[in-house]
Amino acid sequence: MSDYEIHEDVPVFGITVAAQLAGLHAQTLRQYDRLGLVSPDRTVGRNRLYSAKDILRLREVARLSAAGVTLTGIVRIMDLEHQLEIALRELNELRAQIGPSTALVVWREHRR
Repeated sequence: MSDYEIHEDVPVFGITVAAQLAGLHAQTLRQYDRLGLVSPDRTVGRNRLYSAKDILRLREVARLSAAGVTLTGIVRIMDLEHQLEIALRELNELRAQIGPSTALVVWREHRR
């Protein structure tokens, strides 16, 4: 058993390995980087380094592209998913701050 664990956010894969893991060409990864779909970290020498999380994102981009979604559409979808993650995180934080709800709501339908 190893004494270390690689976190999903740690950039460890070069572009060639990342492309193989994602099932894409290295040039496609460069294009996705230019579009901001996946932004890998850079080494001092400016080489791209991808994390496991980046690989999953690349696979999702490839899946959406194969389903016929344009790159502009994919950018929008990814942006909305990111906004949703932030909103859900904030909601959970607020719920944790206020604790369980003890409110009782009574609703009566008004009929004429």
